[in-house]
Amino acid sequence: MEQYLSGKLQKRKDEGNLRVLTTTHSPVDFFSNDYLGLATNGVIAKVIASYTIGQLNTGSTGSRLLSGNTLAVESLEKEIAQFHNAGAALIFNSGYDANTGLINSITNRHTTILYDELCHASIIDGIRLSQAADKYKFRHNDIEELEQKLAKAQGQVIVVVESVYSMDGDIAPLKEITEITERYNAELIVDEAHATGVFGENGKGLVCMLGLKEKVFARVHTFGKALGCHGAAVVGSELLKQYLINFARPFIYTTALPPHTIYAIRAAYQYLASPDFSNNKLKELINFSRGKIKAFGDERWKDSQSPIQAIIMGSNSKAKELAAALQKTGMQVNPILHPTVPLGMERLRICLHSFNTQEEIELLFETIKENQCSRK
Repeated sequence: MEQYLSGKLQKRKDEGNLRVLTTTHSPVDFFSNDYLGLATNGVIAKVIASYTIGQLNTGSTGSRLLSGNTLAVESLEKEIAQFHNAGAALIFNSGYDANTGLINSITNRHTTILYDELCHASIIDGIRLSQAADKYKFRHNDIEELEQKLAKAQGQVIVVVESVYSMDGDIAPLKEITEITERYNAELIVDEAHATGVFGENGKGLVCMLGLKEKVFARVHTFGKALGCHGAAVVGSELLKQYLINFARPFIYTTALPPHTIYAIRAAYQYLASPDFSNNKLKELINFSRGKIKAFGDERWKDSQSPIQAIIMGSNSKAKELAAALQKTGMQVNPILHPTVPLGMERLRICLHSFNTQEEIELLFETIKENQCSRK
């Protein structure tokens, strides 16, 4: 076994894509998913600090169905459902658990699943674990191919997309997708992980922003990105919630989130719903960055109106070299390597935040330009 494991790791190392953990980061954050700064600006920490030691248990003591359910988490779920204009919400321990639990539990051998080829790994794994007899991907944001596959699909059909894609940062054509899924009587699941807190009134997400909530079977809102916490919720109907409580294995057989996490999530949602909420600074920086990218005239940049801006480098080595150059100037930008992305699509994934400054963004693009020019 050790020989097998060593061989697999050596192969990764030889290919230049060995994953390693690090605690050392450059001071300027262009790599985290903390889009609104809630994980670090103290808004949530103040709420947790208001509880003295002994008021909150350190753990939930068991699964929600055993001993881990509380009035606090049930109340929070009602607040989340109301905030996202849904009938009900069910909290999972992570976005990964939410996607795998949802997709796996609602399918059977008569189900057909159609999914965007750039869907997150948690969605792909949920599909792999499902009992669905037929599982087909369609080209990214390709409405025509989606419709072609819907026309041929058999049984109960489920379509899975993201509203904002985590690697490219681009937006799904949700209006067109909902029109097609309605036409073919298919159910639609939308992962709103990178839209929550960023798009829509008070950060409710793209489905609410576009007025499509009645046309989407289920949405997944995660708390580990713009909300600065941990965990996720599936929002949909009360019927769906009760079904997931009974059949979603990641929910049933996982120790529930601890009380301090529940209060952190509540604090994040209270901020989103408050008059103090604003993501205008983030939007301004996105527009500022898009102007810089347009001035580049470089087709390697992905078209994105989200905090995620990506430049395709074409190889692991090129992506790592540019990332290293940026890190030397004090900016943390991480390379995204194969196999996380397909061969030839290796990139830098630049994340913008409300706490970044125009001066930092100026330096970012100047460094990229200088580095690229020096390589020609």
